Amino acid sequence: MNSLSKTFAGLALALPLAGCNKPEQKPNIVFFLVDDMGWLDSSVAYGEEAYPLNLRYHTPNMQRLAERGTLLTNAYVSPVSSPTRTTLMTGMHASHARITDFTTAVPGVPSDASHRPEALANDVLIRPDWNYNGISPTEGIPHTQHVTPMVRLLKDDGYYTIHVGKGHWAAAGTPGASPYNMGFCVNVAGQVAGKPTSYYGEENYGNVAGKWNVFTTQNMAEYYGTKTHLTEALTLEALKTLDYPIDNGIPFYLYMAHHGVHTPITPDPRFVQKYLDAGLDQGQANFASMIEGVDKSLGDIMDYLDRRGIADNTIIVFLSDNGGNSENTSKGGVLHTQNAPLREGKSSCYEGGIRVPMMVCWPERTAAGTRINTPVCAEDLFPTILEMAGIERYETVQQVDGRSLVRLLTDGSQAVGRAMRAGRIADQKAANAYVIDESVSGIDPEREVVTHFPHQWKPYPLEDIDYLSSLRKGDWKIVYRHRTQALELYNLREDIGERNDLAARNPAKPRELAALLGDKLRGWNASMPLIRSTGERISYPDELLGCGD
Repeated sequence: MNSLSKTFAGLALALPLAGCNKPEQKPNIVFFLVDDMGWLDSSVAYGEEAYPLNLRYHTPNMQRLAERGTLLTNAYVSPVSSPTRTTLMTGMHASHARITDFTTAVPGVPSDASHRPEALANDVLIRPDWNYNGISPTEGIPHTQHVTPMVRLLKDDGYYTIHVGKGHWAAAGTPGASPYNMGFCVNVAGQVAGKPTSYYGEENYGNVAGKWNVFTTQNMAEYYGTKTHLTEALTLEALKTLDYPIDNGIPFYLYMAHHGVHTPITPDPRFVQKYLDAGLDQGQANFASMIEGVDKSLGDIMDYLDRRGIADNTIIVFLSDNGGNSENTSKGGVLHTQNAPLREGKSSCYEGGIRVPMMVCWPERTAAGTRINTPVCAEDLFPTILEMAGIERYETVQQVDGRSLVRLLTDGSQAVGRAMRAGRIADQKAANAYVIDESVSGIDPEREVVTHFPHQWKPYPLEDIDYLSSLRKGDWKIVYRHRTQALELYNLREDIGERNDLAARNPAKPRELAALLGDKLRGWNASMPLIRSTGERISYPDELLGCGD
């Protein structure tokens, strides 16, 4: 038995029995969101084996959370930041909200690279119209989706709501840009910025002459001139905000939204040397040190909850907002391989851009050390968190597309736990193949997962990133290339790297999946690119096969 199997077997022995009865009390909720963290960017192996990248990182606190809670091995988000973040706040699929790229920092100016005519003068496509000003709690703001934010519903129900770190839901000057308008009681550093100017306290996090811009982190002056890394400073501030609700017996919702591990890729001095000593190049070591800094933040929060005696009544949700960046030279290594064996990365509809790390620890409700393989999506977190908080009836101005995961996380993980104790799941490979029946979880294990990125990400074309849509159902996934209007078909069970296109060998399956994807995009009135030569929208994927409306 290898070390991984021994660890897995040990976790199975530690599984708790369900059914402990305690008086009902609203749980505290910590939503721990990491920026640009890939599926393999930790020592927690979400795949059926530990891949080389998993062995690179030192993340003991992510391991600790995995041992206390349940892993979701097929968690999907949008390919870029703002669509995921707005989806978490609204429960709307990003394509339904027509927020399909990162929101603009300047109102009225789309953020997608393709708005620069010189960048795309010879491209066959023109970017679509979309809601580049993000979400708004107020009606009538141009290029926004009017919404009832989840956090406002939590606050109205008595939760003390705390925002720490990155917001990035809306354009500067619009109501949605302020976390206070979205329902937060406390805001630490949240604004329109999609990334920090600097991670270093010695540089005042960018608040120095010649460096300040709209992305510069604000409200952190206490740490100016110190050696406090931004990840650490945000964590310290988050812990300060928790004293008040705990001391006064008020349930809290902490949205801990780190800027790490987004660019600029710069070393965390506390951890970088060990990775250089291990033989990584400078860029790889810098990135690994940033991952470990985020891991320490998670551990500090978990330790604090333990010290305050509230860990048993606090849910922790861990998630990344999109896949790891595979198109940035400052991360070191070889471009477009930083999420291997997954294909591509951030902004792509291939698995490397949309499949992300996710864990949930709900004491006495989720079975410890388990894995859930049912696909889950960012829009599911809206109804899930509200149900966790005991909020059963609420009204929203938007249509909520997500499904509550409460039964999947509780009954589903407990079913996995029983299978482990009974010896029906012997190792990690078997665990990743285990199917939780819909009758147990309330979620179809072959549910459809749609991704849509009708944009060019950079001011230069990227074939496997720009202008893509995809739909996964079960083991099968279709990818629609907008520029060439071609369809690709992959079997993810046999080919997680999406390298073997089976469309020509299995023509019935692309037809089936294209019909599903076309119906979804049409039903949502999703933004579609235009053909430059005609000004008409591109075909829906099913129209390519003659089966669309």
